Amino acid sequence: MDCIFCKISRHQLKSEIIHENDKMVVFKDINPKAATHLLVVPKKHIISLSAVKGGDWKVVLEMMRTAEKIVKKLGLAGHKVVFNVGREGGQLVDHIHLHLLSGSKVELP
Repeated sequence: MDCIFCKISRHQLKSEIIHENDKMVVFKDINPKAATHLLVVPKKHIISLSAVKGGDWKVVLEMMRTAEKIVKKLGLAGHKVVFNVGREGGQLVDHIHLHLLSGSKVELP
């Protein structure tokens, strides 16, 4: 598969990964839109939020749980989570991902 996020999750492309487990990878966005801008990406390839069906909703829930774990770990004062869906919605990579943004600048592990 030629998906950039799949390659990052398989460590075939270098990225500043700050958290990883068997289901998710969290890394710095290369084009940040906030002081802290991270991407929460499942290792399972799902094209976008609009393509989620059946049991894959558990993946979306795990993305949200992972984002909140990272918020607590980093001690962010406030944050927002964003799913861009489709090209018209700003989605540039055809692999579901959650943007975790905060005005708080933190030292990342």
